[in-house]
Amino acid sequence: MSLVADELAGVVDLFGGLTRAELRRALEELAYKRGEEPDADAVAAAVEAAVESYHLVPVERDEVTLLVAGPTAFPTLPEHAEDLPHIMDVQDRSVDRETAAVAARDRLDAQAVEVAEAGDADRADELVEVCYDLETWAAIDTAELRERLDDV
Repeated sequence: MSLVADELAGVVDLFGGLTRAELRRALEELAYKRGEEPDADAVAAAVEAAVESYHLVPVERDEVTLLVAGPTAFPTLPEHAEDLPHIMDVQDRSVDRETAAVAARDRLDAQAVEVAEAGDADRADELVEVCYDLETWAAIDTAELRERLDDV
């Protein structure tokens, strides 16, 4: 089953946030609904790619890491996703945007250091775009971070 990052964001947004294990289960359920065999490796890779691209943001809450729709996402429900709340025993959650934005900002800070140390100009350019998305998505000022990334 092939899902784009915006669809992964749509699935987590449907619940307000999901753990990685819950998201994997949701994607397995979607595969079954589509008559497909779930591919655990492909699902794990898609989830990690969505986190890397800031379509999904990991947020610590009650000693659990939830994935929530992030600043680069345009959450879209994939086919049959509307059935997931009836299939899965997961309570609706709410993670406010400010909390998610701070988590995204903290992660961007850490990645900016890594990118600068590695001299990875291409990734620095990608992260600058994420900064702009984050500023639009939430009231987070990323000017200083963008300046650091521009120097890479």
